[in-house]
Amino acid sequence: MTTEFMKSGLIPELEQTVTELGYLAPTPIQSETIPLMLEGLDVIGQAQTGTGKTAAFMLPIIQNLKKEQRGIQALVLVPTRELALQVAQASTEYGKHLKARVLTVYGGQPYYQQVRQLRQGVDIVVGTPGRILDLINQKELDLSTVSTTVIDEADEMLSMGFIQDIESILSFCPEERQTALFSATMPPRVTQLAKKYMKTPRHVAIESEHLTVDAVEHRYCLVNEAEKLAVLTRLFEVETISSALIFVNTRVGTSDLVNELMGRGFPAEALNGDLAQQTREQVLNRFRNRQISVLVATDMAARGLDITDISHVIIYDLPDDPELYVHRAGRTGRAGKSGTAISLVTRKQLWRLHRIEGYTRQPITRIPIPTVEQINHVRDEKMKEQLLLWLKRGRCQKELTMVEQLTEQGFDVSQIAAAAIKVARREEKQRPIAAASDVPEVREKRPVRMTNNPDGRQRNDRFNRTVERGMARFVLSAGKMHGIRPADIVGSIAQHGKIPGSVIGAITISERHSTVDIPERFAGQVLLNAGTYKLKNTVVTLKGE
Repeated sequence: MTTEFMKSGLIPELEQTVTELGYLAPTPIQSETIPLMLEGLDVIGQAQTGTGKTAAFMLPIIQNLKKEQRGIQALVLVPTRELALQVAQASTEYGKHLKARVLTVYGGQPYYQQVRQLRQGVDIVVGTPGRILDLINQKELDLSTVSTTVIDEADEMLSMGFIQDIESILSFCPEERQTALFSATMPPRVTQLAKKYMKTPRHVAIESEHLTVDAVEHRYCLVNEAEKLAVLTRLFEVETISSALIFVNTRVGTSDLVNELMGRGFPAEALNGDLAQQTREQVLNRFRNRQISVLVATDMAARGLDITDISHVIIYDLPDDPELYVHRAGRTGRAGKSGTAISLVTRKQLWRLHRIEGYTRQPITRIPIPTVEQINHVRDEKMKEQLLLWLKRGRCQKELTMVEQLTEQGFDVSQIAAAAIKVARREEKQRPIAAASDVPEVREKRPVRMTNNPDGRQRNDRFNRTVERGMARFVLSAGKMHGIRPADIVGSIAQHGKIPGSVIGAITISERHSTVDIPERFAGQVLLNAGTYKLKNTVVTLKGE
């Protein structure tokens, strides 16, 4: 266990856990937050995703659990199902030596499974506001024994309209409790929430990591989801990669991708939370010493890596959060060296890519999928380079003797050379060039979907309207029932998105929501302020379709 983590006050069981997970040292948010929460103080943490805030609040929660107490002791509120699963998975890993019982609660999952676990008894509930309220109203979720509540990504909760639900949930918790609130930004409504429900909170502000434009070249490849592996192997063929770190979203994904790459003749190893500390160090040492050149890792496993000469970061699974992209791409281009970050992006994820561009304030350049002709050309050039190297060295005496013997048997020298090259290239047969089709960036026409009007007649909805080339479509959570007009939408987006109103494209206003087309070049900055849009003095959510 490192001295840095020992200073935080964790008990031996948790020290053992973080060591096994490969945490070399606490992140800034962890080193400042853990001691405060262990003391039972309220904490406001201003930090982005990818800074280690889950461990910052969950390790103290697990340490403070009372074995003899019955009922739920901690409640963690998060905005999305994906984040709920991520936090719960991490919590289960952190609490494995203390047998902490964690339940994930979110919509879309059968109620009976969650109710059954609640009745059996759990220590920590991690969930989204909607499903938690449902279970409270069904008298299945009792929060009267909760001693710690955590509100994670509070600004995202605000933009999604969850603040009122959070207040309702907090009203079912004891007044005497510890509360921690984490948010990347602190808009006024979140500040008001903190003042209302927290007692003399300590503030912990962590500056976000920033990309260096000069050091990292940011590129992306537009791909079909089913062809991501094929495109990845094609990139390996044409890119000059000395060492590559490939990011996927799950531990299972690391093993699956490594197996697929190995089967195609590309040696790689996985780096994930399942590895014992000793094994992890062995893998990293092989990577540092260039015994292996490709690592496939999750964000959690890559935490604490101190390797300065990674030539390429390949983002196999594009993250939802722009800060997480920054965290991944920042693994290359370190210590004054240049680097390349390449993302594999599907058309459905383009809005997410534009959001990342807006956040980082720099373009991510599209590159074409390498063609079969390009790959064969690169292979030929590499073979020529190797031949020239040995020809210049002139140390091929044994091989010359073989050539002389073959010429005495009547074979032409050029034919002998061609045969030798063919033998030398046998390994290329283990790397067949997988099929991959070019993906146009303009969206295809969507099928017409019929919906029923109140009078029972069918009508075509917005799904039969195509998006013009160069435009991106966004959805607003307000429509006719809210009295919304096209002029309201244009005015709000122009003002808060800081773009000219004249560039805004087609608008469709449905009963409960609206869609608006915006030039793709402005998509990033429009999404950057997604939580500030107001229509008729009401904050509405805006997201890419």
